[in-house]
Amino acid sequence: MKEINASDFEKEVLNGGKVVLDFYSTECPPCEALAPKFDSMAALYGEKIKFLKIFRQGNRELATALGVSSSPTLLFFDNGKQITDSISGGIKKSEIMSRLDLMISEEEVKEIKIRLKPTVSEYDVAILGGGPAGLTAGMYLGQAKIKTVLIDPALPGGYMGITHQVSNYPGFEQPQPGFMLAHYMSEQAKHTGIDFKVAVDITSVDLKKKEIVIDAYETIKAKKIIIATGTSPNTMNAPGETTYKGKGISYCATCDAKYFVDKDVTVIGGGNSAVEEALFITKFARKVTMVHQFDKLTANQTAIEILQANDKIEVMYEHEPRKFDKRDGKMIATLENLKTKKLVELASDGVFVFIGFKANVNVLGKDIPALDNWGYIKTNEDMQTSIPDVYAIGDIISKKYRQITTAVADGTIAAMNISKEL
Repeated sequence: MKEINASDFEKEVLNGGKVVLDFYSTECPPCEALAPKFDSMAALYGEKIKFLKIFRQGNRELATALGVSSSPTLLFFDNGKQITDSISGGIKKSEIMSRLDLMISEEEVKEIKIRLKPTVSEYDVAILGGGPAGLTAGMYLGQAKIKTVLIDPALPGGYMGITHQVSNYPGFEQPQPGFMLAHYMSEQAKHTGIDFKVAVDITSVDLKKKEIVIDAYETIKAKKIIIATGTSPNTMNAPGETTYKGKGISYCATCDAKYFVDKDVTVIGGGNSAVEEALFITKFARKVTMVHQFDKLTANQTAIEILQANDKIEVMYEHEPRKFDKRDGKMIATLENLKTKKLVELASDGVFVFIGFKANVNVLGKDIPALDNWGYIKTNEDMQTSIPDVYAIGDIISKKYRQITTAVADGTIAAMNISKEL
């Protein structure tokens, strides 16, 4: 694996034959999640395709010229020409492979696929998801000497890992960076001896058979499964949102705010996440305009007071996005005034979206446990679901409060019950 700078671009990329280039950043959980996938792809395809990395923060002019505005971003080149589409954000291994396969012959693809042999692994417990709930369950199960594997398509930490600061987790006098809290929890769980299979693609899940297939080639069988897949940011489903995702529209301030120094930024949302992330963005941006559908913010009062004291932030109340465009390098959000129904355009250098979350149940296959009216998994007081030997913990379950502390409690309860049963 070779790392280059902008000065090497012409030689290594434009004159480098078949090349895949990874624009990465520091303090970027999606970048860290991509790294092992990128390395494994280099091991498979490295004889046919050159794999290169470039530090986006140190090569901003080149990144801008190539239209890279999110980390990580993979670009694919063949004899100096960019081919296929670029991919950004939470990149799956299957997404990389599908594009690499287009760069080489069918015979070469077959040769590579032959080297991928199916395997089967057996465990007492498989934890699906590595946020605070899953990590806590893993720690307790590991200490009980129960053979456990933790599976996550990203790196351990979940949404906690991309939160700027956590100020209400017990045991720390000062607010902690989310990625550091995720690191502490992950290392603590690892020390108990459980297996980690992270930054993998979850190909299929069969909760009744207790089987999970990852990366299309490894089947994990378990006696019990703990679902800890958490939630994902809601999207607006507005025209242009998908088109400009990673190209002007972001869902991670920790990952991308650093690229908006002295720029104008739009933040969609008015809850706790939107307010906290908007405040973080002001450390870099010149101005932040929040767009909120209600006539007042829905965040907690302390956060609102801090926001109102920040002269970099303005709020457009009772407005909603209707579409997104890009003109002359600016993101153009078309907003509807919910009172007058008039449309207005808001131009900025980038858009960040924080409008709540939805339960990640789509990864669970066809046999999903019973859900509540909002799509969250119902459990009993022991964290058991409607499917025998399947537990659910953390933000994905039906409950009143979703906090790191409540997720940790859920993981503790599930693990202690399983330890007694096994």
